Amino acid sequence: MTGEDATPLFVCHGCGATVDPARAFPFACPNAGAPGDDVDHVLVAPTNALGRRDGDEDNPFLRYRQWLTPYRLARAVGLSDAAWAELVGELDLRLQQIDGRGFRVTPMARQPTLAAALGLAGDLWIKDETGNVSGSHKGRHLMGVALYLRVLERSGLALGKDLRARRLTIASCGNAALAAAAIARAADWPLDVFIPVDAEPSVVRRLGELGAAVVVCERRGGEAGDPCVRAARVAVAAGAIPFSVQGPDDGLAVEGARTLAFEMAETLAAEGAEVEMLFVQVGGGAFASALAQGFAIAVAAGFARRAPRLIAVQTAGCAPLARAWRRLGGVELEEAAQRRSRFMWPWESAPASLAHGILDDETYDWWEVVKAMRETGGEAVVADEAAIARALSLARAHTAIPVSATGAAGLAGALIAPRAGQSAAAVFSGVERDESA
Repeated sequence: MTGEDATPLFVCHGCGATVDPARAFPFACPNAGAPGDDVDHVLVAPTNALGRRDGDEDNPFLRYRQWLTPYRLARAVGLSDAAWAELVGELDLRLQQIDGRGFRVTPMARQPTLAAALGLAGDLWIKDETGNVSGSHKGRHLMGVALYLRVLERSGLALGKDLRARRLTIASCGNAALAAAAIARAADWPLDVFIPVDAEPSVVRRLGELGAAVVVCERRGGEAGDPCVRAARVAVAAGAIPFSVQGPDDGLAVEGARTLAFEMAETLAAEGAEVEMLFVQVGGGAFASALAQGFAIAVAAGFARRAPRLIAVQTAGCAPLARAWRRLGGVELEEAAQRRSRFMWPWESAPASLAHGILDDETYDWWEVVKAMRETGGEAVVADEAAIARALSLARAHTAIPVSATGAAGLAGALIAPRAGQSAAAVFSGVERDESA
């Protein structure tokens, strides 16, 4: 395939390697893992050949299909637009049966009373992802991966041969695991979930109901990094498919969540509004990376004038991105990508916070996030537990959104780094779960 019919290539931002998703899996960079290698290897989904969207469906994987690599792959290998709609529709219908909902454009609205309570003089827009599949944005990441696998199967490409013999695998403490389990069940694909010992009982219970195989991973003294991530990577090395929301493990994951930024940009454009700051809670970093990339695409496609300043919010209990941001100083990003360990390494102490869903030992997608912060004039801020608790309290008092502490953590950034007169946005992602249920 060549020219306009060629499959768009994934490119590693660390080493420049390219991967054609029709011929090789765009999961981990093929050059990652060499002894002594300190390059930050992450495959980034293409953004070339973007035009204005031509869909008006309420399902984001139909509405923005021409900006999704699995769709472009499907068309490049001869599948029709109707075939893509059928693939999306099949999974969506199964999700409705399993989870009670499929993927739809989620609401975004001004929250004036919340803005006033936070001391913001400008507009505050909140995007509500608590009603999305499994109660958070995580399913967006994984739906893109699932659709890629289904395209491989449907197209008859060599990569699709015997795919069902390989299990899906993910490391997660909660929201990502639930999203993975729901989508894997919808796709009728076996899934292994690696979770920590302190995972919420309601999450563990629901994973079992969805048919996921749960493996509990203990944190041992002397071992750096997340034991769940380590175990999941061992499973992938043995042949499992990374059903991950982390860019270094699965280059497809970030792309699916770009749809969230597309929706935000469209809503703002329809209202004739702009936001100057985007506060984003950051754990592993794929969420912030996806929002940054999505807004950049929206600008290139002409329905956003500029991308908002990206304000990455971490907790004092685990802030590897903020540490990397301070260490970068005036270092060129290209140089930083060649010396990852100088800037990003596992948090030394056991992470702890009320916002437990963003306690990733490392910000795996850190480089794309700091790139976006530099390009937009953003920054990384660290919220203490008082700010996290205050943000949650205000969110519950001034909105009807059933958000969790993790989901409202981005709002803590507005308490720490408000700017008079500037408009802002945040995403509430992660529904509060009833542990007594």
